[in-house]
Amino acid sequence: MLSYLFVIILSLNAQEIDYRRLVSNADLIYKKPVHRSEAGMPLGNGTMGTLVWTSPSSIKMQLNRCDVFAVNKSTDSFKQRHTDYASGCGFIDINLVSYGKDIFTNNDFIQKLNLYDGEMTLAGDGIKARLIACNDKDVFAIEITDNRDVPAPVNIDLRMLRYSMQYIYGENYELYRDQKIKVKNIGHTALSQLHIKEGNILLTQEFSENDFYNSSALAIGVTGRNSKTRFLNGSTIQLSVEPGNGVFTIYISSASDFEDVNNAISKSLNCLESAKSDTYGRLLSENKLWWHEFWSRSYVDLDSEDGEADLVEKNYTYFQYIMGASSRGEYQPRYGGMLWYTQGDMREWGSQYWWNNQVCYYNAIAPTNRHELMEPMFSMYRKEYDSYATAARQQWASKGIWIPETVWFDGMKEMPEDIASEMRDLYLVRKPWNERSQRFRDYAATKPKHNPRWNWGTVGRWEEGHWIIPEKGLGPFGHVTHIFSATAEIAYLSWLRYEYTQDKEWLLETAYPLIRGAVEFYRNFPNMRKEDDGKYHIYHTNDGEGIWDAHNAFRDIAGIRGITPVLIRASELLGKDDEMRPIWQEFADNISPLPSSDNIKNYPEGKPKFYTGAASPAGRGATDRPVYNIYYDHFTAGTRDIEVLKKANNSFDLMYSDGVDQNTSVHVLDKKPIAAALLGRSEAVKYLIPNQIRSDITPDKDFCDWNGSGNESVLANRMTLREGPGALGAQRLGNAATALNTALMQSVPQAPGEDPVIYLFPAYPENWDANFKLLARGAFLVSCSVKNGKTGEIIIESQKGGTCRIKNPWSGSAVSLYRNGKPVGKIQEELLSFPTVKGEILKLSR
Repeated sequence: MLSYLFVIILSLNAQEIDYRRLVSNADLIYKKPVHRSEAGMPLGNGTMGTLVWTSPSSIKMQLNRCDVFAVNKSTDSFKQRHTDYASGCGFIDINLVSYGKDIFTNNDFIQKLNLYDGEMTLAGDGIKARLIACNDKDVFAIEITDNRDVPAPVNIDLRMLRYSMQYIYGENYELYRDQKIKVKNIGHTALSQLHIKEGNILLTQEFSENDFYNSSALAIGVTGRNSKTRFLNGSTIQLSVEPGNGVFTIYISSASDFEDVNNAISKSLNCLESAKSDTYGRLLSENKLWWHEFWSRSYVDLDSEDGEADLVEKNYTYFQYIMGASSRGEYQPRYGGMLWYTQGDMREWGSQYWWNNQVCYYNAIAPTNRHELMEPMFSMYRKEYDSYATAARQQWASKGIWIPETVWFDGMKEMPEDIASEMRDLYLVRKPWNERSQRFRDYAATKPKHNPRWNWGTVGRWEEGHWIIPEKGLGPFGHVTHIFSATAEIAYLSWLRYEYTQDKEWLLETAYPLIRGAVEFYRNFPNMRKEDDGKYHIYHTNDGEGIWDAHNAFRDIAGIRGITPVLIRASELLGKDDEMRPIWQEFADNISPLPSSDNIKNYPEGKPKFYTGAASPAGRGATDRPVYNIYYDHFTAGTRDIEVLKKANNSFDLMYSDGVDQNTSVHVLDKKPIAAALLGRSEAVKYLIPNQIRSDITPDKDFCDWNGSGNESVLANRMTLREGPGALGAQRLGNAATALNTALMQSVPQAPGEDPVIYLFPAYPENWDANFKLLARGAFLVSCSVKNGKTGEIIIESQKGGTCRIKNPWSGSAVSLYRNGKPVGKIQEELLSFPTVKGEILKLSR
């Protein structure tokens, strides 16, 4: 039956896709060595990763893992910003020359990342290398071919990330004897140790503070050539491979463990030995199968005469590789750095996760039919659900859950009740800020100021040996202190995950608790009040980082108006909380309208009405500027309420009062290209998506440490250092990918919580051609094309059955419907609606 359906799919597709050709359009090819490590090529298996770059004589890496953490939510040792760290496991240098001619110079150099096969290749003078990240085990395999006239030893150096000669009472001799380096910072300890085991070299790390413990192990071994191990110095161990022509293979494994470093050592060595029992060729064949299946799940093939569509396609495909290589572990990769750190522990913004940044990567995933790439994000929040419930109660006297804008990998620390009690009074603006107790001041003094609880503190400085942290000047408010909208947005993405897969178990176990928790937090928030106008108003919250201490912050009202109907729908689907539905419905019916120019005092009659960031006044920030929204299905191709769409379009026009063209600047985090696509603004999309890919991060256009990052916008590997030194990322590619998905196809309801309808090419530029396969809500895998502005036939694979609803792309024309290749009749409606069976292949044609 499966082979029969496969034949049907091939025969019905409007165009047979050459996946190798398509994906290879996005390959990275360097014809000269990059001049900085951050421009290296990314290699990863979703859990461990590295950039690969070269010096004239060596191949270089820093191995990183998504599950290695130096600190957690309980730390009191990193009160200086940008000092906490995570992910790094060790430096690796594969030294090919001791004395003699350099290998990797501009002559005969080539480095290529083959995305379709997931293989990297390197060639220099007399040396070739092939590299893969194994997808079924945490191992890199590197095949070296030495064709030099006079082969030299290949020395593989494994180096610690940190080295400090600190005096530690009673320990220094033992540390020196056992090849250990211990670095202490207040109550935090990082212990690194070099090992030789069974002809392999290892580097382990142990991190501890209070009750927190995490460890990592990195192991390297060789097959196909004799080798010798040696300790070079206190921070470096070497595996020396005998000289000779021909082929040998280097294997690099890693592991993490939260209980005992010996567990990490065992896991790493087991992976290493398992890989060493295979040849590079067999490992490569297995990897190819994995990547080929990955690429077959969806595609986007674009073309335009000016090359702009081709640029978008190349970066879109590359973004899929970046996510496949970095987001399949137990934890999501951090937005700034991901698995691509190259400068040890140094990275701007530390090791916490900022939701507004993280979501740039995950908004784009569901339509690509690669749901496993979102699992690390959901897994991280799901595991710490109880801590977010405690945070809601302790900090805000509310119910449900509060997932802050900025959070540690393991959630929020439970506070002493006396601190929590005072915090509630202070942060809910029930107690004057200047009346803080000394106990509260002392407790806050040691806490990291990027954390939302303490983000009212700003950049610190040393004065006469004391670390002084000034305040931002608005009491308990800071950039991320009172952001509640992250919880609703995460809950909404969990609903989309259900809608795209129709996975009821997912809805029950993951999405429903998140959605319910978000609504119950808002509904029970003490500063949510029903007023004389009969509407619920919310006070003393932030609208993102720009508006502090607001009344009816736009993101909060949008979240409530969007996620509450979804909760009611989910409750009905699961048959849960029957008694709460009327309560939730009353809340949804009476929440304040989205803040708009209607709230601006003396706003001129007859001028365009638009949405604003909050109702006036606010403690800080302009409440009268136009805003947009990309979540909750408020402003889409399917929106029923014409007045709502009119205001949303007016807001968009005011944000671009000079219009949109090839010179319009789009910064890295900007989600306006997505908003343009949702609103059907194809002419704007034509410029905004390419311009975001080319993002200009110079200081007058974006917020970054321009000088510290080396005065470069987009690096050779298509990533940027917008977040600062050590914080490489691809956020803009995620935003551009989301905008493209949305321009090609929307599957959206007429209002939040209702049945979705598929809209094809709702905002796609007229002079661009396209052929795509993307997933729609309802678990419908849709293939379609547009050429010279004309929509081709539509192939729909129903993955779960159910009713398919699609806006007629040939308005006014009858549509022929085929089921599994057989004609079943014509439909002549503007909204096409028909039942489907799981596994059925349908075709629609004019």
